[in-house]
Formats: sequence, C-alpha cells, structure tokens
Amino acid sequence: MPAPVEAYKQATGRRKTAVARVRIVPGDGVIVVNNRPPSEYFGRRDLETVVTQPLRVTDTTGRFEVSVKVFGGGIAGQAGAVCHGIARALIAADPELRPVLKAAGLLTRDSREKERKKYGLKRARKAPQYTKR
Repeated sequence: MPAPVEAYKQATGRRKTAVARVRIVPGDGVIVVNNRPPSEYFGRRDLETVVTQPLRVTDTTGRFEVSVKVFGGGIAGQAGAVCHGIARALIAADPELRPVLKAAGLLTRDSREKERKKYGLKRARKAPQYTKR
C-alpha cells in the first residue's frame, strides 16, 4: 500500500475569540468560508479584502483553493482569524513566502482581547461619577 499523500496544507488562525481552521490546496483560487463564499458569509467588502490580503500580498490569488471553518467571536474577529490562518497555511505550502508575509505583518497574532468588567465600575475602566457632597 503506497504512503498517503497529503494534498492540502492546513493552519490555524486566531483573532479575539475567533478561531479559523484553514486548508489550502493547489487549484483555481476559490475561497469558501463555512461552505459559503466570503462575500456572502461576511457581507461587507472591507472584511472580504481582509480575508484575501495574504493571497494578494504574495501574488498567489489564483493558485490555491482555500477552505475555511471559522467559529467564535464576531464577523470582524473571524475575518482577522481567517487572514491569519491563510497566511500561516501559505507558509506551510511555500516557506519562501515567509519574508513577504512577515513584512506585511500578517503572521503576528493580534493579541488584543476584550478587558473584563471590574466590580464597582460601569465598564472595564469607566468609573461612576465622583460626587464630593
């Protein structure tokens, strides 16, 4: 029995509380997010450009088919997670793309999370109005 050939490369992207599992296969450039095209899933043009940014930066727009399962968070966080995942998957497919993606800042996980609310405050840092008398 021949050794199994892994046809796809996969990576995980994260942003806020969103996690994206990305698989890329050499193909005709179709992107699918949760079994829907990105324009339909995200519904906003700016989020669609965030998702395709790693492919545009590396000039690999028509070379890979991208399949994504994303969950958690909101649509903006999910778009950031998909972008991060695609960038990492591209490196798994072709390590020579790393300097280009690194220079564009697409390999760094954006670690900003929502700060928790503290007791006695209205939000994370907003305090009730101080009254002297």
